[in-house]
Amino acid sequence: MDEHFRAFTFVDRITLLRPGAGIHGRYSIPAGLGDFPASLVAESVGQLAAWAAMAAVDFRSRPVAGLAASIELFAPARPGQELDLAVELDSVDDDAVAYGGTASVGGTMYLRLRDCVGPMIPLVEFDDPQVLRDRFALLSGPGATPGSFGGLPAFSFQRDAGETGRCARAVLRVPASAPFFADHFPRRPVFPGSLLMHLNLELAAALVAEAAAPRHGVHWKLQDVMDMKLRAFIAPGETLGLEAKLKDESADSAVVIVQTRRAEAMVGSVRLRFVPEERP
Repeated sequence: MDEHFRAFTFVDRITLLRPGAGIHGRYSIPAGLGDFPASLVAESVGQLAAWAAMAAVDFRSRPVAGLAASIELFAPARPGQELDLAVELDSVDDDAVAYGGTASVGGTMYLRLRDCVGPMIPLVEFDDPQVLRDRFALLSGPGATPGSFGGLPAFSFQRDAGETGRCARAVLRVPASAPFFADHFPRRPVFPGSLLMHLNLELAAALVAEAAAPRHGVHWKLQDVMDMKLRAFIAPGETLGLEAKLKDESADSAVVIVQTRRAEAMVGSVRLRFVPEERP
């Protein structure tokens, strides 16, 4: 089965377009999934921004990778919910797009992206422009049939050496093949930055879970993703090293910095802030 627009696509319908300025859309999270992590909620907002950016330049180029100054997390998304997505474009041309956006459910904010920038790359290198024009027309009209996403595969992600509660390391072996590469992207497979973010968050959460809780009966909850940068494309089959370090800890917050490297070269980095939350 062709996985294009099935394996890693998180916009079902475009409900409003202000060319070059803003876009609204929706995505229905399949009810049968085990979970739908925050990284994929952020990915859905980014994909909506990508549709607006591609349309603004007549599908000559598309945004790939980039940076986000801030991702605020307010509530976890759950299978079966419908995300209302909104993006405001600050600027867009053939070189870059700058935007911010939100994801909400029933009027309640779940996630907000601020000050995101994505370099625009010639679209023909990654996909068929006419196929994307046709998909954009479908999304802008009746919409796509929801429910195609079947969940993420298991990753070869192994915890390595470190210092308990202070530093955690892991090795990620990017799969040589996976269904999501058919969406990301058909002509040039690239490991999605949002999946790297997902694994960064997992490593950081494991690290702070080892750190002393600020007081009895609470645990650390991820609140903010800051200064997220993806500096290079990640190809299928690569091996990456991840390192999370606890940089600052108080009764009110814990800050973790995660860096990803290919050998000695920096591929990505992110700063995460955790806050105390009462245990359920």
